[in-house]
Amino acid sequence: MNSTTPLQLLWLLQLSDSGLPIGALSHSYGLETLAAEESLNADQLGLFLNDYLRELSAFEIPFCGTAYRLGIDNSDGLPIQAWLELNTTLSAFKLAHESRIASSMLGSRLLRMVSDLMQSQLLLTAFDAAEQTETAIHHCTAFGLAGAALGIEEQAVLLAYGHQSLAGLISASQRLLPVGQSQATRILWELKPLLAELVKSAQENHCDVDEARCFAPLIELASMRHPSLTTRLFIS
Repeated sequence: MNSTTPLQLLWLLQLSDSGLPIGALSHSYGLETLAAEESLNADQLGLFLNDYLRELSAFEIPFCGTAYRLGIDNSDGLPIQAWLELNTTLSAFKLAHESRIASSMLGSRLLRMVSDLMQSQLLLTAFDAAEQTETAIHHCTAFGLAGAALGIEEQAVLLAYGHQSLAGLISASQRLLPVGQSQATRILWELKPLLAELVKSAQENHCDVDEARCFAPLIELASMRHPSLTTRLFIS
C-alpha cells in the first residue's frame, strides 16, 4: 500500500483526537478506582503506563490489526462471520463488565460516526451485522476497520490507536491525581519510542489474535470495583 497521504493523515488525527464525540473522555478503565484507593499515585504513573502499554500491545493492538486486515482485503466484501467472531472473542477477554461495556460503546459510536461521515458500505455492513446479531463492536476493532476503509496504512492506524489510548489514560490521570501538564507531556513523550517498538513487533507477528494475551489483574479488579465507589467522576 502507498504511504499515508496528507488528507488521510488529517482523517487519522481527527479519529484519534480525544475530543471526538464518542465519549472517550468519560472513561478511566479502572484508573479512578486505583486513585481513590491510593493504589496509584503521581510518582508511579509513568511506570504504570509503561506496563499498560505493553499489555495493550499484546492484547488490543493485535485485534485492531486483524480488523484492519479484514477491511483492507475486502475485494469480495467484508467477511462478516470473521468480523463478528473477532469482536465476540475480544468480549470474552474483557472480564470486567464496565471496561467491556465502555469498549463496546466507544466502538459502536466510532463505527457509526465514520460510516456516516464517509458513506462507507464496508463500515455500514459491519455495523448492521453486529447490530442484527447483538454483537458488541469494540473500540480497537472499530478503529482498525475504519482505518482500512479510509485506506490508511496499517502501521499508522496501529500507532494512532495506541497513542490515543495512552493519551486518554493520561488525561484521566490529570483529573484524578496531582499530575501537571508538564509531567503529563513528558510521560507521553517518553513512552512514544516504546509504543513504536511494540507496534513494530505486533506487525512482525502479523497481529495474530491467536497469540493475543491479557493479564492485567490490577486494573481489571479496579474496573470491577469501580461501581462501588462513593463518588465517581468517570463512567468506568
